[in-house]
Amino acid sequence: MKFKKAFTAFAGLAAAALVLTGCSGGDSSEPEVESDVSFEEGTTMAQLNADQSITIGVKFDQPLFGLQGPDGTPEGFDIEIGKIIAAKLGIPAENITWTETVSQNREPFIQQGQVDLVIATYTINDERKEVIDFAGPYYVAGQSFLVPEGNPLGIDGSDPESVGDATICTVTGSTSEDNIREYTDNVITVDKYSDCLEPIRTGEADALTTDNVILAGLVDQNEGEFEVTEGTFTEEPYGIGLEKGDQEFRDFINDTLEESYSDGAWEAAWTSTVGDILPTPEPPAVDRY
Repeated sequence: MKFKKAFTAFAGLAAAALVLTGCSGGDSSEPEVESDVSFEEGTTMAQLNADQSITIGVKFDQPLFGLQGPDGTPEGFDIEIGKIIAAKLGIPAENITWTETVSQNREPFIQQGQVDLVIATYTINDERKEVIDFAGPYYVAGQSFLVPEGNPLGIDGSDPESVGDATICTVTGSTSEDNIREYTDNVITVDKYSDCLEPIRTGEADALTTDNVILAGLVDQNEGEFEVTEGTFTEEPYGIGLEKGDQEFRDFINDTLEESYSDGAWEAAWTSTVGDILPTPEPPAVDRY
């Protein structure tokens, strides 16, 4: 398919809460749950381990990364990353509560304690770091465009000025919205990226812009209708959002990510969710700020 070509060069580079409980679908094997772990008293890790439960905010509409499956449970790379972290806490996948988060409610959900973590194609940036903390990144994406098959307007994914007078759809409150507004005022916003597809079909919008891995998933689900443009014009490091100031928990998650890079768990998570669509990239170095 055409969108695969757009990722070949990149791959080598580094609402109301709807709650579901259970493991994701797909062919992935569950990470081994740590059976004999102990954490310093008073830490978030100790409390979660004692409770034997964790609530993780994820996307439900992002194919490949976080998508509500046929049985109602979410599936994707972000889901598998959540399971890896839970397993290191001694929490089995069936004790994870998956809460739907959309772009505009991720920080409030963390600040209000509605979730313990957010793993939801969540770009690390300085504005968000003013109110929450991030572990990671665990993946680096890049912003591009989804257009009708054949790219009738000739939009270049590496040159956002090529959109000209085209109407661009994206999600309210997302980094993608901030980025594209630097180049055009012809922007319409929706709650979810998948909500942009119908406006493109009807001609209300000409393209959707967000991270290329998200676009790839949407193209895969709608074969023959859309394609991803060549190139990207940003780097989008995906992080794991958590309560601001919880340095012990942040360090624990970063340690867990680094261990997953070396023991093969991260690669297995990618292969079981995204591997049929995109080549396996190199995992990025975590940021120990």
